[in-house]
Amino acid sequence: MVAVEGLLRAAGGPAGVGGVLEWLGARLDAQVAVVGGRGGGPVEVEEATAGFPSAARAGLQELAPRVVGGRLASAATTTGGGEGGAGSWWLRLERIGPRPPHRVLVVAAERAPDRAESAVASQVCGVLDLLFRARETDAARQGYERKARQLRLALFQALMAGDPVLARRMSAGDPAGVLETERARVHLLRCAPGDRDRLAQTYQDPSGFHGRALMVRCPVYDEHLICLIPEGDPAGEPLAGALRELVGANRAYTLGISAVQPLAATAEAYEQARHALAVARTTPDRIAGYEGREPLARLLPPAPAGRWAAGLLRPLDAVPRLAVDITGLALGMPRAGVARFLNLSRTTVGAHVREVESALGMDLHAVRDRAALHLAVALAARRADLPWATDPEPGAGSGPGAAPRLTDLLGTDAARRWARAFWTPLAGAEHHRVRGTLRGWIDANADARRTAQELGLSRTTVTAHLRTAERLLHRDLSASGPGIHDLVHALRISVSSHEADSGHRAQ
Repeated sequence: MVAVEGLLRAAGGPAGVGGVLEWLGARLDAQVAVVGGRGGGPVEVEEATAGFPSAARAGLQELAPRVVGGRLASAATTTGGGEGGAGSWWLRLERIGPRPPHRVLVVAAERAPDRAESAVASQVCGVLDLLFRARETDAARQGYERKARQLRLALFQALMAGDPVLARRMSAGDPAGVLETERARVHLLRCAPGDRDRLAQTYQDPSGFHGRALMVRCPVYDEHLICLIPEGDPAGEPLAGALRELVGANRAYTLGISAVQPLAATAEAYEQARHALAVARTTPDRIAGYEGREPLARLLPPAPAGRWAAGLLRPLDAVPRLAVDITGLALGMPRAGVARFLNLSRTTVGAHVREVESALGMDLHAVRDRAALHLAVALAARRADLPWATDPEPGAGSGPGAAPRLTDLLGTDAARRWARAFWTPLAGAEHHRVRGTLRGWIDANADARRTAQELGLSRTTVTAHLRTAERLLHRDLSASGPGIHDLVHALRISVSSHEADSGHRAQ
């Protein structure tokens, strides 16, 4: 009778199959292996005890395929020398499991096993079958989780592209609940990278989604978990409340929440959540909702702003669309993040960006050039379904003043009102040094070290001023974030307005 307790300890230990083979080898004074094969090819040793003989491995190729294929349930042979002679091995083969192709348990001993030892080996095959089934089940579960993550990310990317219809088509007739809503918020949770899968699985339902919500592990920022939650849907309220409770219970967590947006404006909601997340770092409860104002691109006069954008972007008609799309992503995230997002090398991303830079005559490492291009893309998005559309309006390419300068657009009353509202939170005398640091930071191309050197400040002080500005301006001011573009335009408008006002007073 098999010593059940010892076998179960071996099977349940961390070694799993390897532990069972070691247990069986010690009990039978033999070397033990599991072999397998697929597609009629040679059998291979999958796992074995440390002393499993090479002579036995060579001798398996003749008999083992017949057991693997199911033609034999068990077999025995000798190998490595004459029968019972020096250097010979007795081999007993026993198939594992009911479904071909079978794995095969191989016991190699220096003497023929007796009936009791053969019975032990047969009984161990049942345990090994259970262990292999558990391993396959775990692999299938992991594969399911991986595919579910990929599908959720694909749906979110379709929403980020402003195409809810495509997202519904991708869900193959069984759409996630969030796709059946009209308006939603993005909750952006910053947590430990290792916590993201655990949190997503905690709230995941059997369909692979999260009830009416959608939780996505951010492919760019390792600490971000993106949660798209329907607005006005009672089914989404528990998840929103759970995220707040998580932040309350974990001091390392922060949460940024967007304003309510149509589902087709998920990209705008995501950017708002990024801004709010930057503010949340400095709030006592580490939770912040978006409190920004209307984007500059929506306030500029449509016709001249559209002509300016079309003129700036027109050289891109001759650039491959892939390079244009990659550069568009690089305007709002680090290039390393773009490479990870698209599964490309950083070298490939850099080459595509340089192709766009060459066509436009811009340096997209320079924050002012990036801000100008970002504004042009936002303006073009107002005129066409494609965000980089450059077809001008009829007659836009001719006539006096048909191609206004960016300076002209930023000098309009609407732009100046936007800039005044932008700077209002920093208008007090107590923020004079913060305003100076922001100007110096942009002049230093968003390099904190250079800013500190040129302003005679410590780098810690520069960083503290930037965090204060983020909190008061409700903008993400990371060097690769979208808030830096607003800062560039607000500074440029303020300088131009000051110069214009000074000129009027002089006259």
